[in-house]
Amino acid sequence: MGLDMYLNAKKYIGSDEPVNVDGVEAGSMRLKGVTYEGMYWRKANQIHNWFVDRVQDGKDDCGEYYVDKEVLADLMNVCGEVIADPSKAEELLPSSSGFFFGSTDYDEWYWENVKRTHEELKELLKLDLGYEWSFTYQSSW
Repeated sequence: MGLDMYLNAKKYIGSDEPVNVDGVEAGSMRLKGVTYEGMYWRKANQIHNWFVDRVQDGKDDCGEYYVDKEVLADLMNVCGEVIADPSKAEELLPSSSGFFFGSTDYDEWYWENVKRTHEELKELLKLDLGYEWSFTYQSSW
Protein backbone atom coordinates (compact mmCIF):
# COMPACT_ATOMS: atom_id res chain seq x y z
CA MET A 1 0.00 0.00 0.00
CA GLY A 2 1.26 3.46 -0.82
CA LEU A 3 1.29 6.23 -3.37
CA ASP A 4 1.52 4.78 -6.88
CA MET A 5 1.69 7.17 -9.82
CA TYR A 6 1.29 6.59 -13.54
CA LEU A 7 2.00 8.68 -16.59
CA ASN A 8 0.29 6.91 -19.46
CA ALA A 9 0.73 7.50 -23.18
CA LYS A 10 -2.37 6.73 -25.19
CA LYS A 11 -2.61 6.39 -28.95
CA TYR A 12 -5.94 6.75 -30.70
CA ILE A 13 -6.46 4.10 -33.36
CA GLY A 14 -10.15 4.28 -34.20
CA SER A 15 -10.65 0.87 -35.78
CA ASP A 16 -14.08 0.21 -37.27
CA GLU A 17 -13.56 -3.55 -37.26
CA PRO A 18 -13.63 -5.88 -34.25
CA VAL A 19 -10.10 -6.85 -33.26
CA ASN A 20 -9.46 -10.09 -31.42
CA VAL A 21 -6.73 -9.81 -28.82
CA ASP A 22 -4.95 -12.89 -27.49
CA GLY A 23 -7.56 -15.12 -29.09
CA VAL A 24 -10.45 -13.47 -27.25
CA GLU A 25 -13.45 -12.80 -29.47
CA ALA A 26 -14.16 -9.05 -29.46
CA GLY A 27 -17.83 -9.34 -30.43
CA SER A 28 -19.21 -5.88 -31.19
CA MET A 29 -16.42 -4.06 -29.36
CA ARG A 30 -14.11 -1.89 -31.45
CA LEU A 31 -10.47 -1.13 -30.69
CA LYS A 32 -10.15 2.62 -30.23
CA GLY A 33 -6.69 2.93 -28.78
CA VAL A 34 -3.75 1.49 -26.92
CA THR A 35 -2.20 2.64 -23.67
CA TYR A 36 1.47 2.48 -22.75
CA GLU A 37 2.89 3.14 -19.32
CA GLY A 38 5.19 6.09 -19.98
CA MET A 39 6.43 6.36 -16.40
CA TYR A 40 5.70 4.85 -13.03
CA TRP A 41 6.65 6.26 -9.65
CA ARG A 42 6.17 4.93 -6.15
CA LYS A 43 5.90 7.39 -3.25
CA ALA A 44 7.50 10.24 -5.24
CA ASN A 45 5.29 12.70 -3.37
CA GLN A 46 7.10 15.78 -4.71
CA ILE A 47 6.25 14.74 -8.29
CA HIS A 48 2.68 13.90 -7.30
CA ASN A 49 2.32 17.26 -5.57
CA TRP A 50 3.52 18.97 -8.76
CA PHE A 51 0.85 17.20 -10.83
CA VAL A 52 -1.87 17.97 -8.26
CA ASP A 53 -0.97 21.67 -8.29
CA ARG A 54 -0.37 22.11 -12.04
CA VAL A 55 -2.63 19.56 -13.72
CA GLN A 56 -5.39 18.63 -11.27
CA ASP A 57 -6.38 22.13 -10.11
CA GLY A 58 -5.44 21.20 -6.54
CA LYS A 59 -7.79 18.17 -6.43
CA ASP A 60 -5.97 15.13 -5.07
CA ASP A 61 -8.65 12.58 -5.97
CA CYS A 62 -6.90 9.72 -7.81
CA GLY A 63 -8.64 10.80 -11.01
CA GLU A 64 -7.17 10.47 -14.49
CA TYR A 65 -6.06 13.83 -15.91
CA TYR A 66 -4.93 14.88 -19.37
CA VAL A 67 -1.35 16.19 -19.42
CA ASP A 68 -0.16 18.36 -22.29
CA LYS A 69 3.33 17.65 -23.68
CA GLU A 70 4.35 21.21 -22.79
CA VAL A 71 3.40 20.54 -19.17
CA LEU A 72 5.65 17.47 -19.18
CA ALA A 73 8.44 19.63 -20.58
CA ASP A 74 7.83 22.10 -17.72
CA LEU A 75 8.17 19.29 -15.17
CA MET A 76 11.37 18.10 -16.83
CA ASN A 77 12.76 21.66 -16.70
CA VAL A 78 11.77 22.11 -13.04
CA CYS A 79 13.52 18.85 -12.18
CA GLY A 80 16.60 20.05 -14.07
CA GLU A 81 16.56 23.38 -12.26
CA VAL A 82 16.29 21.69 -8.85
CA ILE A 83 19.11 19.28 -9.75
CA ALA A 84 21.29 22.23 -10.78
CA ASP A 85 20.47 24.22 -7.63
CA PRO A 86 19.31 22.00 -4.73
CA SER A 87 18.50 25.08 -2.65
CA LYS A 88 15.42 25.57 -4.89
CA ALA A 89 13.92 22.15 -4.02
CA GLU A 90 11.51 23.37 -1.35
CA GLU A 91 10.36 26.27 -3.53
CA LEU A 92 10.01 24.57 -6.94
CA LEU A 93 9.40 20.91 -6.11
CA PRO A 94 8.35 20.62 -2.47
CA SER A 95 7.69 17.28 -0.85
CA SER A 96 4.15 16.58 0.27
CA SER A 97 2.66 14.47 3.03
CA GLY A 98 -0.33 12.23 2.61
CA PHE A 99 -1.77 8.80 3.23
CA PHE A 100 1.17 6.41 2.66
CA PHE A 101 3.01 9.06 0.57
CA GLY A 102 6.44 8.15 1.92
CA SER A 103 9.07 10.39 3.43
CA THR A 104 8.87 14.17 3.16
CA ASP A 105 12.63 14.49 3.74
CA TYR A 106 14.91 15.85 1.05
CA ASP A 107 16.95 12.69 1.17
CA GLU A 108 18.43 10.22 -1.33
CA TRP A 109 14.93 8.98 -2.33
CA TYR A 110 13.78 12.51 -3.07
CA TRP A 111 16.81 13.17 -5.27
CA GLU A 112 16.65 9.79 -6.97
CA ASN A 113 13.04 10.46 -8.04
CA VAL A 114 13.85 13.96 -9.26
CA LYS A 115 16.82 12.75 -11.32
CA ARG A 116 14.94 9.77 -12.76
CA THR A 117 11.95 11.95 -13.65
CA HIS A 118 14.23 14.41 -15.42
CA GLU A 119 16.03 11.71 -17.42
CA GLU A 120 12.97 9.66 -18.34
CA LEU A 121 10.93 12.70 -19.39
CA LYS A 122 13.85 13.88 -21.51
CA GLU A 123 13.80 10.52 -23.36
CA LEU A 124 10.01 10.41 -23.59
CA LEU A 125 9.79 13.92 -25.02
CA LYS A 126 12.36 13.06 -27.70
CA LEU A 127 9.93 10.56 -29.23
CA ASP A 128 8.24 11.70 -32.42
CA LEU A 129 4.67 11.31 -31.24
CA GLY A 130 1.99 12.70 -33.51
CA TYR A 131 -1.28 14.34 -32.61
CA GLU A 132 -2.96 10.96 -32.12
CA TRP A 133 -0.97 10.46 -28.89
CA SER A 134 -2.01 11.93 -25.57
CA PHE A 135 -0.77 11.67 -21.99
CA THR A 136 -2.64 11.20 -18.74
CA TYR A 137 -1.56 11.20 -15.10
CA GLN A 138 -3.24 9.14 -12.39
CA SER A 139 -2.35 8.22 -8.85
CA SER A 140 -3.69 5.74 -6.36
CA TRP A 141 -3.07 4.86 -2.73
